[in-house]
Amino acid sequence: MSRFQVVSGKGGTGKTTVAAALALALATEGKRTLLVEVEGRQGIAQLFETESLPYEERKIAVAPGGGEVYALAIDPELALLDYLQMFYKLGGAGRALKKLGAIDFATTVAPGLRDVLLTGKACEAVRRKDKRGRFAYDHVVMDAPPTGRITRFLNVNDEVAGLAKIGPIHNQAQAVMRVLKSPETAVHLVTLLEEMPVQETADGIGELRAARLPVGRIIVNMVRPALLDDDDLDLVRGHGHGDPPHGHGDSDSHGEVPRTAIAKSLSAAGLGGARKGGNAQKLVDPLLAQAGEYAERHALEQAQRAVLMDLGLPLRELPLLTEGMDLAGLYRLAKELRKQGVQGVS
Repeated sequence: MSRFQVVSGKGGTGKTTVAAALALALATEGKRTLLVEVEGRQGIAQLFETESLPYEERKIAVAPGGGEVYALAIDPELALLDYLQMFYKLGGAGRALKKLGAIDFATTVAPGLRDVLLTGKACEAVRRKDKRGRFAYDHVVMDAPPTGRITRFLNVNDEVAGLAKIGPIHNQAQAVMRVLKSPETAVHLVTLLEEMPVQETADGIGELRAARLPVGRIIVNMVRPALLDDDDLDLVRGHGHGDPPHGHGDSDSHGEVPRTAIAKSLSAAGLGGARKGGNAQKLVDPLLAQAGEYAERHALEQAQRAVLMDLGLPLRELPLLTEGMDLAGLYRLAKELRKQGVQGVS
């Protein structure tokens, strides 16, 4: 089972929400998870309706069954101070460098250093054990950068290990890559059933595989509910958004849109006026037009779902929460992930 769950996705797909829901799902039944943020947006704090996260691990939620979710917003500058103390025992000298602005300069200018610090801190949490020799966290979940740069972000330590041939930096970079390229890690990609996010997901999977980074699952977010069954969809598609077949406005023959029956149903539901038929007939065309638009969107979504299935990875789907995202919605998504077996991610 993978202990380090990395969640990426194109901007706008809800990857932070999915990462938070995944952390909750994995914490169920008494487990401890750490949810790590690396982009400095404080999105996790907003989702869990808590104050901004500091550079320390803080408990932010309790999962069903008594599990706990901790969160950490990694600050690259403070992470670099940790490294300086760990490897070079700078102590007060490191703090003096921060006051002089050298730490900020290094994390901003040095190529890849920021990503080295972020991935290194997360992997340290994955490897950390308590005094009894047990892992401090059962799972670490990272809300990672978007799909377009996830491979370079995760693979940066490989480049660093190649540049620094010996010494503590080389050893640390190798240790991080041993975690990232091992069965302990799974990189999940969040997408929508839309062409651009699906294409970026496919490209991202190709890049991850080429870099020999372990790809986990595709998580389709914000899936709309099914409103029409297959027979109804075929019927709507066959008549161009509800236009009357053969020039008639009330045809009910086999295989044609039952316009009169729809009007009667609308009238029975109190729509269109009280008199027989009322204005219900006038509502049929707009209603069928909406049904036609739904049928088109459904066909497009099915086509994108087929593209994702061809990528050869497990596919999981989360529903669109029409009432908006709040803490209750986050727990609902976590429950849905549990139902789909996230505890068995490998």
